[in-house]
Amino acid sequence: MNKFTLKQFVTLAVMVGVLLLMSYTPLGYMNIGPLAISFNMIPVAIAAMATGPIGGAIAGATFGLTSFLQCIGVGGTSAMGAIFFSISPWLAFVQRFIPRLLDGLLLGYLWRFFRKHMPTYFACAFTGFCAAFLNTLFFMTALVVLFGHTEYVQGLINGRNVIVFVCAFVGINAVVEMVAAWVITGAVGTALTKARLIKNK
Repeated sequence: MNKFTLKQFVTLAVMVGVLLLMSYTPLGYMNIGPLAISFNMIPVAIAAMATGPIGGAIAGATFGLTSFLQCIGVGGTSAMGAIFFSISPWLAFVQRFIPRLLDGLLLGYLWRFFRKHMPTYFACAFTGFCAAFLNTLFFMTALVVLFGHTEYVQGLINGRNVIVFVCAFVGINAVVEMVAAWVITGAVGTALTKARLIKNK
């Protein structure tokens, strides 16, 4: 069991609070077409850096739950999520929840590796980049595996190679998320490390 110090527990609580604030206000999402540019993986990354894999998983699970709730119009509406929910509520939950939980869990381990082999800023920035990259990778993999056979997704694929479809579908959204996560996580993570709220070594 991962035992949190009081400082880690408070930091995790703050990051979960920030995540909920972002999830239920325009701060967390920028809707463009069927997909949304999401910045919610940034507090997940910071939580993973401050509290390790378990804390990252808790923050990731919070992100995943709020994402799923958007399928039924709670805290915003996801057009794609609503369609998937109408096909299978259970698979829609798995597709929205599990990728984010795994993202947060893995970020805790990635941070432990990066902080031993890079200067602080780059370790934080790479963790942020991986948060956005893995979120997109896991989310789209789950989409293709769980809903790739449906008429809706087949219409989106339109006969293209699956990899080409994924790259075209996420497009600029993924790039913006990765750049934002790199810059913001790098800056915030470095500041929190200097404040000794994140353990660097």
